[in-house]
Amino acid sequence: MQLERYIAAVLSRRWLVVVLATLVMLAMTAGARFITVTNDYRVLFSEDNPQLAAFDALENTYSVSNAALIAIAPRDGSVFTREALVAIEELTEAAWRAPYSSRVNSLTNYTHSEAFEDDLVVAPLVEDASVLSDADVVRIEEIALDAIEIAGRLVAHDGRTAGVAINFILPENPDQAVVEITDYLNSILAEARANHPDIDYYMTGDVVMHRAFSDVTKSDMETLTPIVFLIIVGATIILLRSILGTVAIVAVLVFVVNTTLGFAGWNGVVFSPTNAGVPIIVMVIAIADSIHVVTSVLLGMRRGLDRNTAIVESIRINAYPVFITSVTTAIGFLSLNASDSPPFHVLGNYVAFGVLCALVYTMTLLPALLSILPLRARRVQAEGTAFFDRFADFVIARRTFLLSSVSLVIVVLAIGIPRIELSDNMAQYFDERYEFRRDTDYVIDNLTGLDKLEYSLSAGREGGITDPDYLRKVDAFAEWYRQQPEVTHVQAFSDIMKRLNKNMHGDDPAFYRLPEDPDLAAQYLLLYELSLPFGSDLNDRIDVAKSATRLVVTTKNAWSRDIRELDKRAQGWLRANAPAFAQEASGLSVVFAHLSLRNINSMLRGTITAMVLISFILIWIFKSVRVGLLSLLPNFIPAIMSFGLWGYLVGHVGIASSVVIAVVFGIVVDDTVHFLSKYLKARREGLPAPEAVRSAFHMVGHALWTTTSVLSVGFLVFATSGFEVSWALGLLVTITIVFALVADFLLLPTLLIAIDRRNS
Repeated sequence: MQLERYIAAVLSRRWLVVVLATLVMLAMTAGARFITVTNDYRVLFSEDNPQLAAFDALENTYSVSNAALIAIAPRDGSVFTREALVAIEELTEAAWRAPYSSRVNSLTNYTHSEAFEDDLVVAPLVEDASVLSDADVVRIEEIALDAIEIAGRLVAHDGRTAGVAINFILPENPDQAVVEITDYLNSILAEARANHPDIDYYMTGDVVMHRAFSDVTKSDMETLTPIVFLIIVGATIILLRSILGTVAIVAVLVFVVNTTLGFAGWNGVVFSPTNAGVPIIVMVIAIADSIHVVTSVLLGMRRGLDRNTAIVESIRINAYPVFITSVTTAIGFLSLNASDSPPFHVLGNYVAFGVLCALVYTMTLLPALLSILPLRARRVQAEGTAFFDRFADFVIARRTFLLSSVSLVIVVLAIGIPRIELSDNMAQYFDERYEFRRDTDYVIDNLTGLDKLEYSLSAGREGGITDPDYLRKVDAFAEWYRQQPEVTHVQAFSDIMKRLNKNMHGDDPAFYRLPEDPDLAAQYLLLYELSLPFGSDLNDRIDVAKSATRLVVTTKNAWSRDIRELDKRAQGWLRANAPAFAQEASGLSVVFAHLSLRNINSMLRGTITAMVLISFILIWIFKSVRVGLLSLLPNFIPAIMSFGLWGYLVGHVGIASSVVIAVVFGIVVDDTVHFLSKYLKARREGLPAPEAVRSAFHMVGHALWTTTSVLSVGFLVFATSGFEVSWALGLLVTITIVFALVADFLLLPTLLIAIDRRNS
C-alpha cells in the first residue's frame, strides 16, 4: 500500500517531479567539464605494484626509458648506401631537436672504437655520409653487422632496415609532452619522406604507444557512444513498438548518463582507455530497468487499463525486482575495486553509481514522464506475449529433453576452459586500423623486438664492475640469453669491455675477450668514457658508483606468458651459476606481463565476495535457501559457457577477462530475479509449477528478450573498438548475456518444474 501511495504522489505531482529531476541533473552535469582524460599507460598499474616499483628503482639507478624508435627501410633493400646513410644521419640530427629528448642512438652515431697506433680512437661510425666513398660504405657495413651492440637492435642482421632510437625525459604530467613529441616526430618523418621518397619510415616505442592510447580513448568516446545511443533508440522502438515509450526511456538514459558523468567530474575523475566506456556501459545497463517498467505499462494498457492505472500496476510489480537487480548489478561492479588496476576502480564505481541513478530516475522521472506523455496502446493481446505463451508451452512440453540437452551443451563448452591461457601482448592492444600497430608489426618483423627484460647486476662494491670475475658472470649470463630462441638482442656491459680489450691490443681479434687485470680494465673504461662524444655516455647501463650494470634483453613479439616463462628460466640459470645476481627481471614489458595475473588473483577475491553477497540477497528476497541457491545456477553457468567457448575460439584472455565475471554476474542476475519473482508470485497464488512458468513467461518473457537484445547489441558495439581491452570485454560480456538468456529461458524453467514437482 505504501508503494501505491508513493506512485500516486509521483503521478499527482508529475510536473514537480520532472522539474526537480531536471534541476538535479543539470547541477550534476555542470561537473562534467572537470573530467580529464589521461593517455599514460602507467595508470594501469597500482602504486603498490611490485613490478612497477622494481622498474622505477631500475630507472632511478640508470637512465629513464621513455623511447621512440624510427625504422628506416630503403626500397632497394639495403641501408648501406650513401642515400640511406644520409637519411639516417639527417634523422639522427633532427631527433636530437625533439622536445624532451635526452639521447639518440642510431647506426650512424654508434660510438665505434678502434686502435690507431698507440691511441684509442672513439668516433661516430658515420660522419658526413654524403661524401663517403664506396669503400667507406663497405667498411661501415662490415663493422655494423659485426657489432654485437647494434646488430639486431639498430640495424637488422640482413642490412635491410636500420633504426633511430630516441630517449626522452618526460615531465610529471606527460600527456601534453607526448603530443608535442609525436607531433614533432611526425613532422620530421613527413620531411624525410619528401626528401627521400625511396625510403619507408616506421615509428613505434613507448612514447608512440602513449599517443596511441590517446587516439583510442578519443575514438572510443567520440564514436562508440553515439553509435550505442542510436542502436538503443532504434532497438527500443522496434521491440516496444511505441515511439512515446521510447522517448520516455531515452530521456531517462540522458538523465542517468549526464548525472553520472557530472558526478565523476565533480570528483575529479581521470578517464583512460580502459574506462572510457563508462557512459556506454551505464547507458546500456540503465535501459533494462526502464524497459521492464514501460513494457508492463504497455501490456496493462493493452489489457484495457487506463494509462495511470497501468503505470501504478507496472511500478507495483516491478519496483521490488528493479530494486534488487540494481543493487546486485551495483555490487558486481563495485567488486572491481578489488582489481590491481586503478582504471577498473573508476569503471566499477561510476557504473555502479550510474546503475543506482537509473534506479532512482526509473522510480521517479519515468512514471512522471509516462503520465505526461499521451501514451497509447491497442487493447489486444500483444504479439510478443502471444509468442512467449507458445514458447512457454514448448518449454513445458519438452522440459526433460531441454534439461538434458542444455546440460550437455554446458559440459561440452566447459571443457574448453582449460584451453585458455592468461596472456597479453602490448603491441596487440591495438588493432591494425592504428598506424602504431602497423608500424610496430613491421619493426618486429624486420628490425628488432620491442619487449625488454632488464636486470641490474650488482658487483657488490663501488667500482666493482671491472672485476674480471664479475665480468665473466655478466658475459656468461648474456651468452646464455643469446641462446634462447625468443631473444633478438642482448645489451651487456661485458661486450664493451671485450671490444676495448681488443682495441687496446691493436684490434687483434684474438683479444676479443674480457681483460684479466681489474686495474687495467678500469683504465680502459675510464679512457673510453673520456673519449665518448656528447650524448653517448654510459649512464644508461652503468650506475654512478660503478657498482652495477644494466643488462637488457630484447625479445621478438613475445606474449606476456612467454616473458614470464623466459624470466623464470633466467632466474633458474642465475641461481645455479650466479646466485649473487638472482632476481626477477624488470622493465615495462615485465610489468605488463604480470598485470593480467595480478588482476586475476585480486579480482578472484572481489568476485567471490560479490557472489557471496548477491547469493545472500537472492536467498533473502526469495525467502528460500532452495530457490536462492537454485537461482545461482543460471547466473554462474553463462560465465562458464562463455569462457569455454572463448577457449575453443580464441584460446587466450588478458586483462579484460579478469573483470568479466564480476561485471556480468551482477547484470545476468537481473533476468533471473525478474523471472523468479513472477514465478513465485504465481506459485503463491496457487498455480502449479508448469502454470507458474507459463505465467512468468507471459508477464516478463518479452521484457527479458527486449533487455537482453538491447544489452547484447550495446555491449557488442565495444567489439568494434580498436583497443583489445574494450573489444574483448564487450565480446565476452555479450556472449555471456546471450548465454544467460538461454539459461533463464531453457534451463531455469525446467529446473523449477522438476524441483517443485519433486517437492510436491
